[in-house]
Amino acid sequence: MSEYKIETKCVQGGYTAGNGEPRQVPIIQSTTFKYTTGEAMGQLFDLEASGYFYSRLQNPTCDTVAAKICEMEGGSAAMLTSSGMAANFLAVFNICSCGDHIVSSASIYGGTYNLFAVTLKRMGIEVTFIAPDCSDEEFEAAFRPETKLVFGETIANPALNVLDIERFACVAHAHGVPLIIDNTFPTPVNCRPFEWGADIVTHSTTKYMDGHGSAVGGAIIDSGKFDWMAHADKYPGLCTPDDSYHGITYAEKFGQGGAYITKATAQLMRDLGVTPAPMSAYILNLGLESLHVRMQRHCDNALKVAKYLESSDKVAWVNYPGLESCRDYALAQKYMPNGTCGVVSFGVKGGREAAGKFMNALKLIAIETHVADARSCCLHPATTTHRQLSDEDLIACGVGPDLVRLSCGIENADDLIADIEQALNS
Repeated sequence: MSEYKIETKCVQGGYTAGNGEPRQVPIIQSTTFKYTTGEAMGQLFDLEASGYFYSRLQNPTCDTVAAKICEMEGGSAAMLTSSGMAANFLAVFNICSCGDHIVSSASIYGGTYNLFAVTLKRMGIEVTFIAPDCSDEEFEAAFRPETKLVFGETIANPALNVLDIERFACVAHAHGVPLIIDNTFPTPVNCRPFEWGADIVTHSTTKYMDGHGSAVGGAIIDSGKFDWMAHADKYPGLCTPDDSYHGITYAEKFGQGGAYITKATAQLMRDLGVTPAPMSAYILNLGLESLHVRMQRHCDNALKVAKYLESSDKVAWVNYPGLESCRDYALAQKYMPNGTCGVVSFGVKGGREAAGKFMNALKLIAIETHVADARSCCLHPATTTHRQLSDEDLIACGVGPDLVRLSCGIENADDLIADIEQALNS
């Protein structure tokens, strides 16, 4: 459906019903699949034929929804995972191993920061964090001979820094490594990182893509543009034979557009099993069908709320990429001219204690460890999602101790502002 606009892809991408077939994506709620001969199944295990034999690796419902997201992002191949964290882990671990190194923006989701700084370190993978607006000299100094990728978030959660995707892609490619972008907040409705040089995109589909707090999930999409064989010495997992599949070399067998996702599925999903349930994929698809409509409302509401907060004498500061006063407004206009996301970060005067009192006084807006939902919700990251970080780490991530993350849903904006106002006045 490459000739169609993003709105049409949201509704009809990934699946076309044949004559007399279900109009909605079928739910294939089965762990296994029957074959009439052992030889036919053996071809699947040898990666010589396409098909399904066990839903831990692949399932038709999940693959159909992954195909829709792939079309939305403009990629060559995609896969679903059990969560956004699983997507980021598999995306990195697919091309990294013990002794390797990653360069990452420091302004990323706290869970991803912990994955990189703690868990990957225990696996022998080192990460150097850089400020998203670091100097060219600082950026270059972060690279090592064993660097395998650069990572960043389109819009950081919850700091809301906008990444200069084109710049990060250029630097990554100059060092012969791919750029992986977490595009959760803007979604492909508002930003398509592949158009700016990114090579691999991840999503927490739990957020806007699902949009209703119904199903946890993640996705990985490959642009198909990074030439693995041109850097074969850096990526032996893709460019040398895999003994567990009779010596298949993924980059040779499946080409530039299929090697990365095939390896992640056949090898990592096989061994780690972070697969989503077919029902979760079905629920995700329902969310995707209205994504383009909801994103516009999320952005409209967030801009109205941000402008109100900016005018309040009880608010210390406001950060929203759609505000002209925002430091990253120009970058937001470059990469997301039609809107950014529905999340607003701000600080209540009085700091950490005042932020807690403000949230406790909210009536319509719920306190949740969630974001990017049809229902508005609020969180104090320093004491929840980012509580494992020190104050120094919080500041490095752009998440100060006073920061409140407000996710504007698709309710009436005036009702949201009224709830915020009464909570501030309390």
